[in-house]
Amino acid sequence: MEVVKEACSETGFFQVVNHGVPTPLIDRAFQVSTHFFDLPADEKLRYSSGSDAPLAPGYNRQPVHPPYRSEFLLMFSPSSAMTNIYPANPPHLREVEEEVFTSLSKTASLIEGIINDCLGLPSGLLKEFNSDRSSDFLMAHQYFAATEGQTNGLTPHEDSNSITLVFQDDAGGLEVFRNGEWIPATPEPGAIVVNVGDIIQVHTNPSGCCGY
Repeated sequence: MEVVKEACSETGFFQVVNHGVPTPLIDRAFQVSTHFFDLPADEKLRYSSGSDAPLAPGYNRQPVHPPYRSEFLLMFSPSSAMTNIYPANPPHLREVEEEVFTSLSKTASLIEGIINDCLGLPSGLLKEFNSDRSSDFLMAHQYFAATEGQTNGLTPHEDSNSITLVFQDDAGGLEVFRNGEWIPATPEPGAIVVNVGDIIQVHTNPSGCCGY
């Protein structure tokens, strides 16, 4: 418990194993996502909602210029008012993504409870605060390869939610800012990276200020 408390307080990141999400399911999720992203651009665009919202269901492609050259497939919670858009190819993508969503939701609830207790918050506070799960979403994200003269990736930021759960492939790239330097979050097979968001910072320090 002290290890989690220290990680939440000092870094805002930690990795967990034995988290309940089956490794074969994680592998299948990477496989179907890779299959989809390898499709021709015009076929992938068939599964775009066409919305200009920052987060719209289905396929989305960021601008091709740096540093945001990426594409992603977004699925909202079944309880959301948003209508999900599922690609027909590969055939089992919807089945796999929905299974991942269900499994990760259970793990997220467990981790929230652990964080709640480790940080000394009132019993069940985060569970009650996040009782409406309609805004939860799952994203399969792919960054385009960097070039010799151009890097690629997100600018420094904090997540504004309670927690974000991240699976990384062996390419890595995620970094954590601590004590004035960026530290690589080295991918570990089967591990989940937990990012503690600003909502928890507000709950533990209501008078504080957060965000870049």
